[in-house]
Amino acid sequence: MESALYDRAAEIQDRLASLRDSLDYANKRQLVDEIEQRMGQPDFWNNQERAQATVAQLKGLKGLTGPMGEAFAAAEDLQAMLEMAEEEPELVGEVRGEIERLEEVLSALELKALLSGPNDDAGALLTINARDGGTDANDWAEMLLRMYSAWAASHDYSVSLLDRQDNEEAGINHATIAVRGPLAYGYLKGEEGMHRLVRISPFNSEGKRQTSFAAVSVSPELDDSVEVEIHEKDVREDRFRASGAGGQHVNKTDSAIRLTHIPTGIVATCQSERSQHQNRATAWKMLRARMARIEEERREAEQADKYAKRARTGFGSQIRNYFLHPDQRVKDARTGHYAGSFHAVLDGGELQGFLDSYLEWRARDGEVDGQASEKAGAAE
Repeated sequence: MESALYDRAAEIQDRLASLRDSLDYANKRQLVDEIEQRMGQPDFWNNQERAQATVAQLKGLKGLTGPMGEAFAAAEDLQAMLEMAEEEPELVGEVRGEIERLEEVLSALELKALLSGPNDDAGALLTINARDGGTDANDWAEMLLRMYSAWAASHDYSVSLLDRQDNEEAGINHATIAVRGPLAYGYLKGEEGMHRLVRISPFNSEGKRQTSFAAVSVSPELDDSVEVEIHEKDVREDRFRASGAGGQHVNKTDSAIRLTHIPTGIVATCQSERSQHQNRATAWKMLRARMARIEEERREAEQADKYAKRARTGFGSQIRNYFLHPDQRVKDARTGHYAGSFHAVLDGGELQGFLDSYLEWRARDGEVDGQASEKAGAAE
């Protein structure tokens, strides 16, 4: 039998051992058992919000431990298949197919291993703001809103609209959604920045090419167990009537809440709920999430400075270009990842490729910079 198959099987074992450590498999398995026991308690659903967060946590953990456990079992069976193929050469093709399948499984797990940030397993609060480009920018912002919602639906994530302000002519001025599901924030945090669209404007009677921009901001949705220090005296609260859909009740009362953190200028608005109390609670959650994101960006900037490089993930950077004219394509300015179908990306189907390539780019970029820093230190 081909020696290359033995080499690939040995490499699979090495990759599994590395993943077992990097994903902290044993502790995650123990946590799954603990959560399942907790869910069996009669008072588990007394606090609905906390219970739903726990269920989401369990789903995320099982999304890792399940495939990992199956990979361990399959790797053990692979050794037996190799031995059988020595005596029965007709099984070599089956062994090769199983090795290829396991290699694909491991590649997917290794990608998830990159989602190891402190809040990567949290839900994501994603805000889209129309920027330069007039009505085209408002329309573009709404197109992005549909793209992220479609991506979330295709991954069985839930989407809740927290805030939306429509533009009078077309599209939106801004909107905020909560995307909830396993590793939602870990996947979506790389979308933060400026998104640029080039197309023939449907709002220009002369049919001229138009460039428009929309800014995306992403923060982790934190539960009450995560401490974020905000002094109430630093926060101004404004109440106003909800302007979007939501029923007659919310439009007749000052139920919408806007919180402004005066020292930083950060604003959190919620008008999706029917009561002022609910909107206030959600707005505070959004404010805490954005403050946590600032702290995360500060740590990233410190890490970037450590390696004498400028952080390239900050809000306002142009991260991706979308073209409908002269040809249809989408290209990421950071990773170089390319898609030849504009509509496949905007429909959410091919967005995952951009999310995955960003994770790989971050891991590769940090490793290269770290090696350069070590070499520089040794030279000094």
